[in-house]
Amino acid sequence: VQLQASGGGSVQAGGSLRLSCVASGVIFDIKGMGWYREAPGQRREAVATFTVDGTAVYSPSVKGRFTISGDNAKSTIYLQMDSLKPEDTAVYYCAAVRTAVHWGQGTQVTVSS
Repeated sequence: VQLQASGGGSVQAGGSLRLSCVASGVIFDIKGMGWYREAPGQRREAVATFTVDGTAVYSPSVKGRFTISGDNAKSTIYLQMDSLKPEDTAVYYCAAVRTAVHWGQGTQVTVSS
């Protein structure tokens, strides 16, 4: 499976961004997909993910501000990010779980105060 993420950028605090991730290749056996982020000097963390039954799970730090959604027809997931904070600054990665975890290339999100 190949994952192509897009939609990152620079915004001021309180602004919004929408990330997209298109999956291609062998996708019929994907068990889950989601968004992760990695800030400088920090470990990669889960932000919002879909479980195998389609349940959305959010990190407490983004719950109520971020929304994950998907379009099966387009093999795409989205991350709508509202009320962005400087601490949301990170490289955001989409991931797909088959027998292993597959990662996209990452997209930079920068939030200035």
